[in-house]
Amino acid sequence: MSILVLGTVALDTVKTPHGLRKHMLGGSAVHFSMSARLFTEVHLSAIVGKDFPARHIEFLREKGVILDSLIRSSGKTFKWAGEYKGDLNCALTKDTQLGVLLEFSPRIEPRQRKIKNIFLANVDPDIQSKLLDCMPGSRLIGLDSMNYWIHNKRQALLKLFKRVDIYVANDQEARDLTGESNLIKAARSLEKLGPKMVLIKKGEHGVIFCSGSFVFCLPAYPVDKVIDPTGAGDTFAGGFMGYLSTRKKIDRMSIKRALGYGTIAASFNVEGFGVEKTSRLWLTDLEKRLGVFRDLVLF
Repeated sequence: MSILVLGTVALDTVKTPHGLRKHMLGGSAVHFSMSARLFTEVHLSAIVGKDFPARHIEFLREKGVILDSLIRSSGKTFKWAGEYKGDLNCALTKDTQLGVLLEFSPRIEPRQRKIKNIFLANVDPDIQSKLLDCMPGSRLIGLDSMNYWIHNKRQALLKLFKRVDIYVANDQEARDLTGESNLIKAARSLEKLGPKMVLIKKGEHGVIFCSGSFVFCLPAYPVDKVIDPTGAGDTFAGGFMGYLSTRKKIDRMSIKRALGYGTIAASFNVEGFGVEKTSRLWLTDLEKRLGVFRDLVLF
Protein backbone atom coordinates (compact mmCIF):
# COMPACT_ATOMS: atom_id res chain seq x y z
CA MET A 1 0.00 0.00 0.00
CA SER A 2 1.13 3.56 -0.65
CA ILE A 3 1.54 6.26 1.99
CA LEU A 4 0.80 9.98 2.07
CA VAL A 5 3.04 12.29 4.08
CA LEU A 6 2.09 15.84 5.02
CA GLY A 7 4.91 18.08 6.20
CA THR A 8 7.50 20.63 5.22
CA VAL A 9 9.81 20.89 2.24
CA ALA A 10 12.53 23.32 3.26
CA LEU A 11 15.86 24.89 2.47
CA ASP A 12 18.10 24.15 5.45
CA THR A 13 21.33 25.81 6.53
CA VAL A 14 23.17 23.59 8.98
CA LYS A 15 26.47 23.97 10.79
CA THR A 16 28.05 21.11 12.74
CA PRO A 17 31.62 20.38 13.89
CA HIS A 18 32.03 18.69 10.50
CA GLY A 19 31.16 21.65 8.29
CA LEU A 20 28.54 24.03 6.97
CA ARG A 21 25.88 23.51 4.32
CA LYS A 22 23.71 26.38 3.06
CA HIS A 23 20.19 26.08 1.67
CA MET A 24 20.29 22.33 1.18
CA LEU A 25 17.13 20.30 0.60
CA GLY A 26 15.41 19.47 3.89
CA GLY A 27 12.10 19.50 5.72
CA SER A 28 10.13 16.87 7.64
CA ALA A 29 8.30 15.48 4.58
CA VAL A 30 11.53 15.15 2.59
CA HIS A 31 13.43 13.26 5.29
CA PHE A 32 10.41 11.01 5.88
CA SER A 33 10.14 10.26 2.16
CA MET A 34 13.80 9.27 1.77
CA SER A 35 13.31 6.23 4.01
CA ALA A 36 9.62 5.45 3.39
CA ARG A 37 10.25 5.23 -0.39
CA LEU A 38 12.36 2.12 0.20
CA PHE A 39 9.21 0.21 1.17
CA THR A 40 6.29 1.73 -0.72
CA GLU A 41 5.04 4.48 -3.02
CA VAL A 42 5.21 7.84 -1.24
CA HIS A 43 2.88 10.78 -1.99
CA LEU A 44 4.04 14.13 -0.58
CA SER A 45 1.81 17.03 0.45
CA ALA A 46 3.63 20.30 1.14
CA ILE A 47 4.20 23.83 -0.15
CA VAL A 48 7.26 25.59 -1.60
CA GLY A 49 7.90 29.09 -2.92
CA LYS A 50 9.02 30.47 -6.26
CA ASP A 51 12.60 30.46 -4.98
CA PHE A 52 12.62 26.67 -4.55
CA PRO A 53 15.22 25.21 -6.94
CA ALA A 54 13.80 23.17 -9.81
CA ARG A 55 16.66 20.71 -9.37
CA HIS A 56 15.26 19.70 -5.96
CA ILE A 57 11.87 18.91 -7.47
CA GLU A 58 13.49 16.84 -10.18
CA PHE A 59 15.60 15.10 -7.52
CA LEU A 60 12.49 14.10 -5.54
CA ARG A 61 10.80 12.82 -8.67
CA GLU A 62 13.88 10.77 -9.55
CA LYS A 63 13.64 9.17 -6.10
CA GLY A 64 10.09 8.08 -6.89
CA VAL A 65 8.26 10.57 -4.66
CA ILE A 66 4.83 11.51 -6.06
CA LEU A 67 4.53 15.31 -6.07
CA ASP A 68 0.96 15.78 -7.33
CA SER A 69 0.05 17.55 -4.05
CA LEU A 70 3.16 19.72 -3.80
CA ILE A 71 1.98 23.32 -4.10
CA ARG A 72 4.15 25.93 -5.83
CA SER A 73 3.40 29.40 -4.43
CA SER A 74 4.60 32.90 -5.36
CA GLY A 75 6.09 33.48 -1.90
CA LYS A 76 9.33 32.29 -0.35
CA THR A 77 10.13 28.72 0.68
CA PHE A 78 10.30 27.78 4.36
CA LYS A 79 13.89 28.17 5.54
CA TRP A 80 15.57 26.95 8.72
CA ALA A 81 19.11 27.55 9.98
CA GLY A 82 20.63 25.74 12.93
CA GLU A 83 23.90 24.81 14.56
CA TYR A 84 25.05 21.74 16.48
CA LYS A 85 27.90 22.14 18.93
CA GLY A 86 28.89 19.84 21.81
CA ASP A 87 25.57 17.99 22.18
CA LEU A 88 24.61 16.76 18.74
CA ASN A 89 21.21 15.68 20.06
CA CYS A 90 20.09 19.30 20.19
CA ALA A 91 20.26 22.01 17.52
CA LEU A 92 20.51 25.69 18.30
CA THR A 93 18.07 27.42 15.95
CA LYS A 94 19.68 30.47 14.35
CA ASP A 95 16.89 31.53 12.02
CA THR A 96 13.40 30.43 10.95
CA GLN A 97 11.60 31.95 7.95
CA LEU A 98 8.12 30.44 7.62
CA GLY A 99 7.45 32.01 4.22
CA VAL A 100 4.72 30.17 2.31
CA LEU A 101 3.93 27.94 5.30
CA LEU A 102 1.84 30.83 6.62
CA GLU A 103 -0.60 30.35 3.73
CA PHE A 104 -0.46 26.56 3.44
CA SER A 105 -3.72 24.66 3.08
CA PRO A 106 -3.29 21.09 1.77
CA ARG A 107 -4.72 20.29 -1.65
CA ILE A 108 -5.06 16.58 -2.30
CA GLU A 109 -5.74 15.07 -5.71
CA PRO A 110 -8.98 13.01 -5.90
CA ARG A 111 -7.15 9.76 -6.56
CA GLN A 112 -4.97 10.32 -3.48
CA ARG A 113 -7.95 10.55 -1.14
CA LYS A 114 -8.18 6.75 -1.19
CA ILE A 115 -4.70 6.30 0.30
CA LYS A 116 -5.05 4.34 3.55
CA ASN A 117 -1.73 5.12 5.27
CA ILE A 118 -1.01 8.70 6.35
CA PHE A 119 1.80 10.35 8.26
CA LEU A 120 1.32 13.85 9.61
CA ALA A 121 4.87 15.12 9.93
CA ASN A 122 5.73 18.21 11.95
CA VAL A 123 3.58 21.17 10.88
CA ASP A 124 0.76 23.28 12.37
CA PRO A 125 -1.88 20.92 13.90
CA ASP A 126 -4.66 22.90 12.19
CA ILE A 127 -3.04 22.06 8.84
CA GLN A 128 -2.75 18.42 9.91
CA SER A 129 -6.47 18.36 10.75
CA LYS A 130 -7.36 19.83 7.34
CA LEU A 131 -5.45 17.04 5.66
CA LEU A 132 -7.34 14.37 7.61
CA ASP A 133 -10.64 15.98 6.63
CA CYS A 134 -9.73 15.13 3.03
CA MET A 135 -8.83 11.51 3.74
CA PRO A 136 -11.87 9.36 4.68
CA GLY A 137 -11.43 5.69 5.49
CA SER A 138 -7.78 5.79 6.49
CA ARG A 139 -6.22 2.58 7.77
CA LEU A 140 -3.20 3.85 9.70
CA ILE A 141 -2.49 7.43 10.77
CA GLY A 142 0.76 8.53 12.38
CA LEU A 143 1.34 11.95 13.95
CA ASP A 144 4.45 13.96 14.79
CA SER A 145 4.66 17.40 16.35
CA MET A 146 7.10 19.67 18.18
CA ASN A 147 7.41 21.75 21.35
CA TYR A 148 6.28 24.94 19.59
CA TRP A 149 2.85 23.45 18.81
CA ILE A 150 2.64 21.82 22.24
CA HIS A 151 3.07 25.22 23.87
CA ASN A 152 1.17 27.41 21.38
CA LYS A 153 -1.57 25.17 19.94
CA ARG A 154 -2.06 22.62 22.66
CA GLN A 155 -5.85 22.30 22.34
CA ALA A 156 -5.72 21.83 18.57
CA LEU A 157 -3.05 19.16 19.05
CA LEU A 158 -5.04 17.35 21.74
CA LYS A 159 -8.11 17.22 19.46
CA LEU A 160 -5.93 15.71 16.77
CA PHE A 161 -4.78 12.95 19.15
CA LYS A 162 -8.28 11.48 19.08
CA ARG A 163 -8.07 11.02 15.31
CA VAL A 164 -4.72 9.22 15.01
CA ASP A 165 -3.40 5.72 15.66
CA ILE A 166 0.27 6.47 16.38
CA TYR A 167 1.86 9.43 18.11
CA VAL A 168 5.59 9.96 17.63
CA ALA A 169 7.41 12.27 20.04
CA ASN A 170 10.89 12.84 21.36
CA ASP A 171 11.53 12.52 25.08
CA GLN A 172 11.26 16.24 25.84
CA GLU A 173 8.01 16.60 23.91
CA ALA A 174 6.51 13.64 25.77
CA ARG A 175 7.47 15.18 29.10
CA ASP A 176 6.17 18.63 28.12
CA LEU A 177 2.79 17.24 27.07
CA THR A 178 2.21 15.05 30.11
CA GLY A 179 4.22 16.61 32.93
CA GLU A 180 5.69 13.15 33.60
CA SER A 181 9.46 12.82 33.93
CA ASN A 182 9.34 9.01 33.67
CA LEU A 183 8.97 8.14 29.99
CA ILE A 184 6.92 4.98 30.53
CA LYS A 185 4.42 6.99 32.60
CA ALA A 186 4.52 9.69 29.93
CA ALA A 187 3.71 7.12 27.23
CA ARG A 188 0.79 5.78 29.30
CA SER A 189 -0.56 9.30 29.74
CA LEU A 190 -0.29 9.95 26.00
CA GLU A 191 -2.21 6.75 25.23
CA LYS A 192 -5.08 8.03 27.36
CA LEU A 193 -5.31 11.09 25.09
CA GLY A 194 -6.29 8.95 22.10
CA PRO A 195 -3.45 7.26 20.17
CA LYS A 196 -3.44 3.47 20.36
CA MET A 197 0.34 3.44 19.96
CA VAL A 198 2.96 5.81 21.37
CA LEU A 199 6.55 5.96 20.19
CA ILE A 200 9.07 8.04 22.15
CA LYS A 201 12.39 8.79 20.46
CA LYS A 202 15.41 9.26 22.71
CA GLY A 203 18.03 10.25 20.13
CA GLU A 204 21.30 8.42 20.70
CA HIS A 205 19.61 6.41 23.48
CA GLY A 206 17.09 4.65 21.25
CA VAL A 207 13.31 4.38 21.31
CA ILE A 208 10.43 3.26 23.54
CA PHE A 209 7.19 1.89 22.09
CA CYS A 210 4.01 1.45 24.15
CA SER A 211 0.61 0.09 23.21
CA GLY A 212 -1.55 -1.29 26.00
CA SER A 213 0.36 -4.08 27.72
CA PHE A 214 2.95 -4.20 24.93
CA VAL A 215 6.14 -2.31 25.73
CA PHE A 216 9.23 -2.60 23.54
CA CYS A 217 12.56 -0.78 23.65
CA LEU A 218 15.47 -0.59 21.23
CA PRO A 219 18.83 1.16 21.56
CA ALA A 220 20.13 3.32 18.77
CA TYR A 221 22.46 1.78 16.22
CA PRO A 222 26.02 2.73 17.27
CA VAL A 223 27.39 5.31 14.82
CA ASP A 224 30.98 6.39 15.50
CA LYS A 225 30.86 9.60 13.43
CA VAL A 226 27.72 11.70 13.56
CA ILE A 227 27.88 14.35 10.81
CA ASP A 228 24.41 15.95 10.91
CA PRO A 229 21.44 14.76 13.02
CA THR A 230 18.93 17.03 11.23
CA GLY A 231 15.93 15.00 10.10
CA ALA A 232 16.92 11.80 11.91
CA GLY A 233 13.55 11.61 13.68
CA ASP A 234 11.64 12.07 10.42
CA THR A 235 13.85 9.47 8.73
CA PHE A 236 13.08 7.09 11.61
CA ALA A 237 9.36 7.71 11.16
CA GLY A 238 9.66 7.05 7.42
CA GLY A 239 11.28 3.67 7.96
CA PHE A 240 8.79 2.76 10.69
CA MET A 241 5.64 3.84 8.84
CA GLY A 242 6.95 2.75 5.45
CA TYR A 243 7.40 -0.83 6.63
CA LEU A 244 4.06 -0.95 8.49
CA SER A 245 2.23 0.28 5.39
CA THR A 246 3.27 -2.94 3.62
CA ARG A 247 1.87 -5.24 6.31
CA LYS A 248 -1.63 -6.70 6.03
CA LYS A 249 -1.65 -7.25 9.78
CA ILE A 250 -0.04 -4.95 12.33
CA ASP A 251 1.00 -7.15 15.23
CA ARG A 252 3.83 -7.20 17.75
CA MET A 253 6.35 -8.75 15.41
CA SER A 254 5.64 -6.30 12.58
CA ILE A 255 5.96 -3.39 15.03
CA LYS A 256 9.30 -4.69 16.33
CA ARG A 257 10.63 -5.05 12.81
CA ALA A 258 9.32 -1.60 11.86
CA LEU A 259 11.13 -0.09 14.84
CA GLY A 260 14.28 -1.84 13.69
CA TYR A 261 13.98 -0.44 10.17
CA GLY A 262 13.34 3.04 11.55
CA THR A 263 16.38 2.83 13.79
CA ILE A 264 18.63 1.72 10.94
CA ALA A 265 17.31 4.37 8.55
CA ALA A 266 18.04 7.08 11.15
CA SER A 267 21.56 5.73 11.63
CA PHE A 268 22.30 6.32 7.94
CA ASN A 269 20.77 9.79 8.09
CA VAL A 270 23.18 11.11 10.73
CA GLU A 271 26.22 9.95 8.74
CA GLY A 272 25.89 12.77 6.21
CA PHE A 273 24.50 16.27 5.76
CA GLY A 274 20.82 16.53 4.86
CA VAL A 275 19.78 13.67 2.57
CA GLU A 276 23.29 12.91 1.32
CA LYS A 277 23.22 9.38 2.73
CA THR A 278 19.54 8.48 2.76
CA SER A 279 18.93 9.52 -0.85
CA ARG A 280 21.45 6.92 -2.00
CA LEU A 281 20.04 4.05 0.05
CA TRP A 282 18.53 0.83 -1.22
CA LEU A 283 16.45 -1.54 0.88
CA THR A 284 19.34 -4.01 0.77
CA ASP A 285 21.49 -1.45 2.62
CA LEU A 286 18.95 -1.38 5.45
CA GLU A 287 18.68 -5.17 5.50
CA LYS A 288 22.44 -5.59 5.78
CA ARG A 289 22.82 -3.17 8.69
CA LEU A 290 19.70 -4.56 10.34
CA GLY A 291 21.37 -7.95 10.43
CA VAL A 292 24.38 -6.46 12.23
CA PHE A 293 22.06 -4.59 14.60
CA ARG A 294 20.17 -7.76 15.46
CA ASP A 295 23.42 -9.44 16.54
CA LEU A 296 24.26 -6.40 18.68
CA VAL A 297 21.03 -6.41 20.68
CA LEU A 298 20.45 -10.14 21.13
CA PHE A 299 21.70 -11.62 24.40
